[in-house]
Amino acid sequence: MSHARTVLRLTLSLRSAGRLCSARFMEGPPQGPASPPAMENGTAPCGEKRPPDTQETTVTEGSAKIAFPSANEVFYNPVQEFNRDLTCAVITEFARIHLGAKGIQIKVPGEKEVQKVVVDLSEQEEDKAVLKEGADPAPGNQPRTATVGEICEEGLRVLEGLAASGLRSIRFAREVPGLRSVVANDASARAVDLIRHNVQLNEVARLVQPSQADARMLMYQHQRVSDRFDVIDLDPYGSPAAFLDAAVQAVSEGGLLCVTCTDMAVLAGNSGETCYSKYGAMALKSRACHEMALRIVLHSLDLRANCYQRFVVPLLSISADFYIRVFVRVFTGQAKVKASASKQALVFQCVGCGAFHLQRLGKASGAPGGRVKFSAACGPPVAPECEHCGQRHQLGGPLWVEPIHDLDFVGRVLEAVSTNPGRFHTSERIRGVLSVVTEELPDVPLYYTLDQLSSTIHCSTPSLLQLRSALLHAGFQVSLSHACKNAVKTDAPASALWDIMRCWEKQCPVKRERLSETSPAFRILSVEPRLQANFTIRDDANPSSRQRGLKRFQANPEANWGPRPRARPGGKAVGEAMEDRRRLLQNKRKEPAEDLAQRAARLKTFPCKRFKKGTCQRGDQCCYSHRPLTPEATAEAAPTDCPQTPNQKPPGSGATTGPGVD
Repeated sequence: MSHARTVLRLTLSLRSAGRLCSARFMEGPPQGPASPPAMENGTAPCGEKRPPDTQETTVTEGSAKIAFPSANEVFYNPVQEFNRDLTCAVITEFARIHLGAKGIQIKVPGEKEVQKVVVDLSEQEEDKAVLKEGADPAPGNQPRTATVGEICEEGLRVLEGLAASGLRSIRFAREVPGLRSVVANDASARAVDLIRHNVQLNEVARLVQPSQADARMLMYQHQRVSDRFDVIDLDPYGSPAAFLDAAVQAVSEGGLLCVTCTDMAVLAGNSGETCYSKYGAMALKSRACHEMALRIVLHSLDLRANCYQRFVVPLLSISADFYIRVFVRVFTGQAKVKASASKQALVFQCVGCGAFHLQRLGKASGAPGGRVKFSAACGPPVAPECEHCGQRHQLGGPLWVEPIHDLDFVGRVLEAVSTNPGRFHTSERIRGVLSVVTEELPDVPLYYTLDQLSSTIHCSTPSLLQLRSALLHAGFQVSLSHACKNAVKTDAPASALWDIMRCWEKQCPVKRERLSETSPAFRILSVEPRLQANFTIRDDANPSSRQRGLKRFQANPEANWGPRPRARPGGKAVGEAMEDRRRLLQNKRKEPAEDLAQRAARLKTFPCKRFKKGTCQRGDQCCYSHRPLTPEATAEAAPTDCPQTPNQKPPGSGATTGPGVD
């Protein structure tokens, strides 16, 4: 009985001590979560607190001055300045068109002031609409103007769904005229606090409205026609696929949707099944993978818009650096949506020679009375085996096969940037890229590359001007592509291209005895060309952008450039340790270069075969070892793939298991 009482007293004492310890622990400062969930594309939970001792770094880009944490808590990549500059230029021209229809002119800093009058000639006589040179219009007839930094009541409502530091939204407010409001949204409390700080720093609180919400839920809440945004900008870390459905519903009629994709490994064909799960299309590994990525994203946007009786019209589609960027307008119309099937196509690509053929999903044909009849397309356009090399075909897509640029709109942006080059830091590159875009063939999807055609038949590579001249002499059209500097975009069929390459091979013969009879090169070269190519250089073979030496393709802007690490709560500062790790992982699949000292030391571990035979005359100058080695040392030092001598046996074994020396 006494033993039971003792146990009971000890139990009560331990419980009291436990309650006391718990009470003392709770009296301390409240402990936050040890490892809050990572922010992924603006979908992290709210309630995050920003540490008060966070160091900040100030960056100036365009007209904006941004403070952001030195630690990797909020995403920022300086390499994408070209992306942000181009977006400001595109939205400016979109605002000029949008407000011009309402009789409002915009004033851009640095542009020459030109008097423009919006007149309806159906109501007034034409002679009354002409202003004499030097004459000022009457005060009552002066058009309304919209300037940078001022609220325009009939202007654009802009949403940046994934704002991070708010840099892009602040640049819109300080550089784009004709805005009504800019919503800078992010799901991270740290990012929203930083946006508020940067908005006050740049004095744009009257235009920029910080918002903390899930980007998808925010756009779904603005589906009503009166609540929609005129411009939606999506620049997530990785794929924007999760936001596209909400975006096509939240943009106004004829509004502008700007989308960036940085998951190029998926879109370029490294993981076709992942691309299908995100964008509804199979990506193929191809030399034209960057343009194929653009067309897959356009297909995905149009497919999602079609669910709501809407469709997209591409204005500009750019492949640059490690990402792609598309600018599309979204319209509503049930009749136009019916034509969407005929704008998509599957692509059949040969695995041997790379020749590709397109098969549209739908067919639109004229009907009596000016009507359009839609029906299913007929196919396939290819046989089971390639007609040129006999290899099989891969099936990719669907992808967008209509023009990916509006050349009139691109020309307006190019003219505005060219006449005001001091507006953007990357104006030179914008001019070069847009100039190549205006030279592209609008109705020719995808392209071949110069090195692809040459390597297929193992011949020397003709110059770009020679191949372009041969195509022009044969009566075909040809252009460059902004997505690849060696691109050959042409309306010539694959058979004509291979005929031209066969003619080139006759001038620079290939050793046929070295070719396998089943290789694509042997089968292509075994056929005589039906088209006789003329490689004489033509004047129109050299495009204007190439003649003027415009900056068409970007050089490496900085060391170790590319996609930056994902922003994380309480993120690590990018210090020397992080830079060392990046250098270590750079070219990790390639063998590191070996210096002369390391090579000499490595070779000294191998015995000299001539010294063993007594015929080496180099002495100490020999790069191999002249030391007499035991069988055990020989087995450790010699390469494992060296031939074994018949009489060498390792100790304790009757068979030769280790490498020997001749």
